[in-house]
Amino acid sequence: MASQILELYNAYEEDPSVKLVIIKGEGKAFCAGGAISVLFNVSWKEAAILFSTAYTLDYLIATYAKTQVSLIKGIVMGGGAAFAVHGRFRVVTDDTVFAMPKTALGLFPDVGASYYLSRLPGFFGEYVGLTGARLDGAEMLACGLATHFVPLEKFSALEDALCKANTGDPKIINNIIRDFSNKNPKLKEKSQVFRYIFFVCNCENPPGKLMRPHQYTLKHNVHCKEEEADKNKDDWISWTIKTLKKASPTSLKNSLRSIRTGRLQGVGQCLIREYRMSCTVIRGKVCRDFFEVPIYYFISSIKRLQST
Repeated sequence: MASQILELYNAYEEDPSVKLVIIKGEGKAFCAGGAISVLFNVSWKEAAILFSTAYTLDYLIATYAKTQVSLIKGIVMGGGAAFAVHGRFRVVTDDTVFAMPKTALGLFPDVGASYYLSRLPGFFGEYVGLTGARLDGAEMLACGLATHFVPLEKFSALEDALCKANTGDPKIINNIIRDFSNKNPKLKEKSQVFRYIFFVCNCENPPGKLMRPHQYTLKHNVHCKEEEADKNKDDWISWTIKTLKKASPTSLKNSLRSIRTGRLQGVGQCLIREYRMSCTVIRGKVCRDFFEVPIYYFISSIKRLQST
């Protein structure tokens, strides 16, 4: 699929009759990412070619000459996030669900995630990347992953209006989307954004203990949350600790280092580095977690489904 979309993007960029590119999902989901199982059935060199195609497409989307609008309905996860987040206008709605659950699979947030997650406020991008936390549309808007929030009942009308405009002028496109937008969608009471900000700003020991970059290691972060959990019985803190301890330790450390490195790099540099990291993971010579964790993850998912 990535190679087909890459061909279309290249063709549209050269076609003077194409003024605006709208990307959306077919059906209920925007894009749930690539099929991880494919990587188990190919050699690492073949996997490297798949990564190269996908990352080339991601770079093209991120640097595209023409105006793009991502209409993000439903699930947008993993590799699918690249289609949504790298575009200029990122429109979410009531049923949007974003997540980057790579550490649970022995991987790391890739497809340029070290670029865009590192640019979220504070260390929120690190939290999202390490835990795979799910964000709804209002949360994506609040943290900057989305540019606009349009209610679900107006989504079709927005698409029609964009098509009828017959222009790629960013100012005009922005004004059209704003006419349909809810500029301040209400965050849910137990929003990931609210809970994270509260924890960072209101722990008794930080901001110094939590926020100084030279102290903020993965081990220290978990320790801070365990201390806070002992003082206050908080479901969110308990969930965060449990999630981090379930994930691959190597993946967590690789992810944290990658996102921090991404703060000082452009999107092209991030994608090149992530490509090298992905090839190293698939070769399995340094760490075999990717080949073991998904099996456990799959069995656990089946058990959860059977118990419901």
